Amino acid sequence: MAQSLPDLASAGARRILRYFPESSQAEREELRATARELLDTHGEKVLTALRPAERVMWYLASEGRADDLVEVVRGQRRDPGGFLVSGIRRPRLVLPGLRDLALPERIAALGRRDLPVTAQLTSVEWRGDDLVWGGYAFVANLPRPSGRIGRFAMLKHADTGRRIKLRLRRTRNEQATVGSGQALHCYDQAGFEVVVSARRLRELAGQGAGQWMLYVGIPGPGGIYGARVRQRDAGTAGHNQVRHLADGSRLVVGFTKEGVGITVEQPSAEVESCTVVDGELLLVARVRSGAEVPTAVSVVEGDTRLDSPLTALTAPSGSADAFRRYRAVFSLDRLTTDDLQGIKTRSFKVTFRDAGGKGQEVRLAEGFTTGRHRHAPGRELAIHTNGPGRLALATRAVRPVVDAMTATGTGELVLEGTYPREEATGKKVILRHGTRLEEKELPVELADGRFTVRIDPEAAPQVSGPELPLCPGRWYLFFRDVDAWDKSGDIPVTLRPEQVGVLPLRFSGPQRASGQPRAFTVDRRNFDRIFIEPERLLAPDEHGAYRQRILRETYYHEQRELPLRDAVLYLSLGGKQFSDSPRSVYEELVRRGVEVEHIWIQNSGLPEMPTEARVVTWGTRECYEALARSRYVVVNTAIGDWFVTRPGQRVVQTWHGTPLKKIGADLLGSTKSNPAYIASLPHSYRQFDFVVSPNAYTTEIMSRAYCIEGDMFESGYPRNDVFYAPDREERAARVRERLGLPEGKKVVLYAPTWREDQRHASKLYKLDLRIDLAAAQAELGDDHVLLFRKHPRVHGSVPGAGRGFVWDVTQYPDIADLYLVADVLITDYSSALFDFAHSDKPMLFFTYDLEHYRDTLRGLYFDFTTRAPGPLLKTSDELVEAIRDINAVEADYREKYAQFKKDFCEPGDGRATARVVDRMLAGGPHAADSTDG
Repeated sequence: MAQSLPDLASAGARRILRYFPESSQAEREELRATARELLDTHGEKVLTALRPAERVMWYLASEGRADDLVEVVRGQRRDPGGFLVSGIRRPRLVLPGLRDLALPERIAALGRRDLPVTAQLTSVEWRGDDLVWGGYAFVANLPRPSGRIGRFAMLKHADTGRRIKLRLRRTRNEQATVGSGQALHCYDQAGFEVVVSARRLRELAGQGAGQWMLYVGIPGPGGIYGARVRQRDAGTAGHNQVRHLADGSRLVVGFTKEGVGITVEQPSAEVESCTVVDGELLLVARVRSGAEVPTAVSVVEGDTRLDSPLTALTAPSGSADAFRRYRAVFSLDRLTTDDLQGIKTRSFKVTFRDAGGKGQEVRLAEGFTTGRHRHAPGRELAIHTNGPGRLALATRAVRPVVDAMTATGTGELVLEGTYPREEATGKKVILRHGTRLEEKELPVELADGRFTVRIDPEAAPQVSGPELPLCPGRWYLFFRDVDAWDKSGDIPVTLRPEQVGVLPLRFSGPQRASGQPRAFTVDRRNFDRIFIEPERLLAPDEHGAYRQRILRETYYHEQRELPLRDAVLYLSLGGKQFSDSPRSVYEELVRRGVEVEHIWIQNSGLPEMPTEARVVTWGTRECYEALARSRYVVVNTAIGDWFVTRPGQRVVQTWHGTPLKKIGADLLGSTKSNPAYIASLPHSYRQFDFVVSPNAYTTEIMSRAYCIEGDMFESGYPRNDVFYAPDREERAARVRERLGLPEGKKVVLYAPTWREDQRHASKLYKLDLRIDLAAAQAELGDDHVLLFRKHPRVHGSVPGAGRGFVWDVTQYPDIADLYLVADVLITDYSSALFDFAHSDKPMLFFTYDLEHYRDTLRGLYFDFTTRAPGPLLKTSDELVEAIRDINAVEADYREKYAQFKKDFCEPGDGRATARVVDRMLAGGPHAADSTDG
């Protein structure tokens, strides 16, 4: 395969192109020379493999057209890969906002490869005996079909190429626009519904065994664009289904690596039953009259292979059908001799074999009944089926299996199933988010080998505090030993194979205070793993990049033309918490009785929010309206470059930390710098009337690193007033009671920052756990508890949580409350250390990766080894020893601690919130409600 220009260019040249608007003149010349040399050496063929917009950028770079390239790069940042198409017969690329951009035909001309088709299945259902496929299909960057020719669908035989045209109906499908991931085009009209009638299915079966793939065709520039339809990654539209026809044929409706289709099977032999009787696995097969009879059945796993001959069974008197029956017998002891332990699963492949030894996977007859047999403590032999209707044997941990599910009129989901009493005893039920890994412990009813789990998705329990709705995403069910240290022994809850046809199950939750009830779906993954999926919190006209752009560019600006309302809008950590300095400002305004409406933004994580305030979801029309019309806006993170403060509106940026690790423009020159972000900082900070600073040290760094041109208000952080509040002891007592902390035990709070080089496959940050929590519990558990507070960006379960020593307090609304109950803080490079220093309580620093973090990953502003107000510890053993000997540690670091407070905790008088509120209200209609600072 020929190399493209980016493949040939250096990493440095690629980086210059990525950040071309922010590049220096010397860098621009370097890029031009590099691109020109590569084109002269390798010819323009190195451009042909590139996507159209990328092709344009490299061409402009080679021509030295810097001004044009700046605009193209900025446009692609807004909508990567997005462009317009002109011309019906000879399509040509047009970049949004750059219609007059002069490009040669060889660069702007679009071929079929430049206009790929997305064809996605979203639903599979049976209407009577008719098969109905639903989905969407569109040509990228071509939102509407050209000409009068409609979309069409067909089935194409994988071997012969024969085609059968199908009936296709156009539908509206908002998922198409959302799924495209882009903000330029609307593909809502790209939906389709394809019906394969019962008659057509019988015709396919009548043509014999074979595979038929589903294609859709869409008219576009220069002709018809066709593509195979692809499956979903989960749910009913992502799994095979088997349909038995009267003539004995089987239709496997589902998927291969090639796409969506129908496989016609006409098996001569099928398994009718597979049971365990008197220590033997008895398999009964039926063979169609006149067909060749397999000679044996093989069961294989790894190097283990068991064979059994098929022996004829005598037909019962009076029976007469088209089949002869045979049986195979396997010793259960031999089958399970090398069984695995714990929760591991050992899967066997079962095949029919002919006289020549050739194997064929075993198909199951219609009406086959699955089963389970417990063969050892905690282990079972599962006799199951899979999506294509084949026999699946496995030895595994005894599983809880759902065989009934109902949704009540009150919006509660009830799951019932079987789980032997000896296995269920001493276990609890865990509901875990598939990507966030957040967990909920659910009550479970156990009786007579059965279980019942009731789930109210709008009021799921949490470790502390009120019940909260489930956030969007897939939630999976597990049984776990009540004294389990972590999730490694979790037993997944599965669905009885005979019940998969009841999915997807859709139901509505109870009426919500904020509007219509949310919808929920129960569906499956990996054939029989069930999950619960709440619908997204955004309405159809709010969801996805395209609609968010419309809301920002149109609705938000329309709202800005309406009068301001006497309201304060609060945003803490992007809506993830009711916490931090925005919370302090809120509580101060409530205390003063300022007559304003209080509005809090929450994100899709659905954190706990104050019941006295109105709560809006980030990205909704309500949210944009509140941002446009609230007289006061209080935030501690960025809002977005689209936001513009309007006349009469006060926007306060309280920020959220004292910098130890390098930030903003101070990262320039390092691998972690983002010149585009840095260039956007002056505009971002012009949004704010003033930026709160906790101390003189931070004022100097933030002013420089964030390119702040306006006021820095060195008031101290409002959030730190909690350390000086006269009721801090009473507040701490309430927090201890809410958490249920045991009396008489010292409280250790662990609050580390995140590591940018520790990511899950989903791009979420991993929990980089280096503390041996089991050893810590053994040493400290009698008289200590450890509160573990993960950084908001980190996703991962905390081992040992819930067993008395480790407490996962990540979901607790505000870390300030945890500071009050903590006797000791463990942290690393987090700004928590600057806040906690106000408490005068000891700190330990678990800096196991100091050299890497300081020299490679991020960089620090000062020599932490000489100025830290506590010991820097490398190992878990050192940390435990320091906790045990905390009085000596406190004495050793008393002088450094005092100097640290002098450097970073002034002002520190408990009046920061009052100063910020007074400044916010000054000169406005509520200034009379202020108090002296």
